Amino acid sequence: MKNGKLLIAAIAISVLVASGCSTRKDVSSTADLQQQLEMREVEIKDLQSSMGKMEADLDEKDAQIQAKLVAAEEAKRMANDAEARARAAEQSGSTPSSAAASVAGTELLPPNAKAGECYARVFLPPTYSTKTERVLEREASERIEVIPAKHQIVEETVETKAASERAEIVPAEYKWVEEKVLVKEASSRMEAVAAEYKWVEEKILVKQAHTTWKEGRGPVEKVDNATGEIMCLVEVPAQYETVKKKTLVKPATTRQVDIPAEYKTVKRRVMTKAPTVRTIAIPAEYTTVKVDKQVSPPQERRIEIPAEYKTVPRTEKLTDGEIAWREVLCETNMTRTTVTDIQRALQRAGHNPGPIDGVYGTRTNAAVRSFQRANSIPTGGLTIKTIEKLGVDL
Repeated sequence: MKNGKLLIAAIAISVLVASGCSTRKDVSSTADLQQQLEMREVEIKDLQSSMGKMEADLDEKDAQIQAKLVAAEEAKRMANDAEARARAAEQSGSTPSSAAASVAGTELLPPNAKAGECYARVFLPPTYSTKTERVLEREASERIEVIPAKHQIVEETVETKAASERAEIVPAEYKWVEEKVLVKEASSRMEAVAAEYKWVEEKILVKQAHTTWKEGRGPVEKVDNATGEIMCLVEVPAQYETVKKKTLVKPATTRQVDIPAEYKTVKRRVMTKAPTVRTIAIPAEYTTVKVDKQVSPPQERRIEIPAEYKTVPRTEKLTDGEIAWREVLCETNMTRTTVTDIQRALQRAGHNPGPIDGVYGTRTNAAVRSFQRANSIPTGGLTIKTIEKLGVDL
């Protein structure tokens, strides 16, 4: 499929290059060159449109081939089961035709079908579950630390000069007495107090929260299924802008300031204590000797290192993909109005069904398959479950 798309693109490019080389020689002015470029742009757009249609047709054919292959494999498996049951019935005494009829009645045809209903074999995709598993990353161990011996410097004091005494005359003690003299009486004055402001931040809504469609990937995929675009509805948060505003906290006022009286200090010397004689003891003098002593011997310490684990996600398949009968909308019970409603519902869901003309064509079928894959619905036909999911009333 990819090789076919690349081949189509290569052919289109080579055609444009060849046509450009043949016309480049005839260009004689800027106006002619502009006209040639416009013509080439139109041709490129036409080729791109044709390539888009061809890619859509190729994707649709690829999906049909994959569905037919799956249906063929399922039919082969059912035939093998029917043959095995027929042999088992023959060994048990019943006729092969009755066993085959029983198998055909229960598997090869839709069960519990009613008149006016249509069924088709659809592919039920496999289901998966994700679990976490705790895995040992590093086993428990231990490490040894050697604690060195502790030493302490001890100081020992040795006397170098004996204690003695000496007499000392203590002179008289004087002090200055201060006397205050009033120079200026106390008064007051008025003083202006400035206003106080503060900055306040305020959030203003710039853009409200909204949702938008973006391309994404589904949690479950199967390589051999038909491809198609998946759209995810993403919520975009609201946007705000912070604005700073200066607000008044305290208005401007005045206050009265007291001015204290001023005094001049006059100093006068006065004797407070008469001279005396005192005996001063001269202490002995010592010197210190530093000695290095061991306080504790070296030791060994074992530190346990716990085991380390990590959590690893693991995906398990719960059920395999299978082919099963599901009620579908076919030409027998399909009207032009119903197809029109389905096309409009697909367009609202973001899956392009082509023109809204009430005709169930290849583009509408491709949009149905894309919608089924996006919503994890069994693919292979326009099932009743798909119609209910689209919100179309039958």
